[in-house]
Amino acid sequence: MSTAFYSHPACRLHDMGAGHPECPQRLDAITDHLLATGLDVALDYREAPPATALQIGRAHTSGYVSELADTLERVRDGGESKAMDPDTVACPGTLAAALHAAGAAVAATDDVIAGRARNAFCAVRPPGHHATRDQTMGFCFFNNVAIAARHALDVHGLKRVAIIDFDVHHGNGTEDIIAGDERVLMCSFFQHPLYPYSGAVPKGTNMVNVPVAPYTRGPAVRETIDAMWMPALEEFRPEMVFISAGFDAHREDDLGQMGLVEADYEWITQRLVDLAARHSQGRVVSCLEGGYHLGALARSVAAHLRVLADVA
Repeated sequence: MSTAFYSHPACRLHDMGAGHPECPQRLDAITDHLLATGLDVALDYREAPPATALQIGRAHTSGYVSELADTLERVRDGGESKAMDPDTVACPGTLAAALHAAGAAVAATDDVIAGRARNAFCAVRPPGHHATRDQTMGFCFFNNVAIAARHALDVHGLKRVAIIDFDVHHGNGTEDIIAGDERVLMCSFFQHPLYPYSGAVPKGTNMVNVPVAPYTRGPAVRETIDAMWMPALEEFRPEMVFISAGFDAHREDDLGQMGLVEADYEWITQRLVDLAARHSQGRVVSCLEGGYHLGALARSVAAHLRVLADVA
C-alpha cells in the first residue's frame, strides 16, 4: 500500500489578500519541491471530495455550519472578500476550498481504514485547528482534523483515536471540540505565550498540552515528547492517529520563535508512525496546518512525507 496525498485545485482559490502569510503559494511550494526531489513518485495523488454538512456537523454546531455556509455563499456570489475576524478573510473561493479541505481529511480517513492506503497526507488549505465548535479563528473555517477524528469514531466505530498537534500555535479549536471526549487523546506542544494565548491550562483530562518557551530547539522538544506524549499515548493505545501537521515551529518561520529543523519533523513523524504500527494497524492521517516560510515549509513537509512513505 502507498501513502495517499490528498489535495484539490479549489484549495488554491482561497486567497486572503496580498501579503497574508496563509497564501495559495504554500501548496505550490510543497508540490514543486516534491517534484524537484522526486518524492512525488512515492505518493498516490488523490483528488479530495467536498465534505458534507453532516460530516462537518460532527465537529461543529449545526448553527455554525449553516450560518458559515450562508456567509461564504454570499461572499462567493457577491464576488467581494469579507473579514471574518482580524486574521481571517473569506473570499469568493473560500467555500469550495474549505469544503474540499475538510473532505480530504474525511476521504483520507475512509481510505486508510478500508486499507486502500497505508497512510495519508492532506495538502489542503485553509487550515483548521483554530476553528472552534462555533467560531472561525486564526485563518481557519472548518476544523479538518477534528471532523476526520469524529468521522472515524462515529461512522467507522473506532473506540480510541489520538490527535497530535505540532504546530507552533496551540490548537485551541481542536481542544474546544474534543475536550472531555474520552475517545480522543490530544497531545500537543506549542510556543507559549503566543497566539491564541491558550492551552497552558487544558480544558479536559484527555489533553496532554505542553507549552514551551520561545527559542526552544529540537533536542528539548524531543525530550518533551518522550517524557510527556509517549507514555500517555502508549497507555491510551489509539486505534488511529491523526496529525495536525503545522511546520511553523521551524527556525526560519517568522510567525513563531521556535527552533525546529527538518530533522526534528522527521524524528517526530517516525515516533508517531512507530506508535501507529504498535497500536493502530499503521493508520495515520496527517493534515497540513501552519508553515509560512515557503522554503522551510516545503522541506519540512518532504521530511514528514519521507517517513510516512517509508522512503530513505
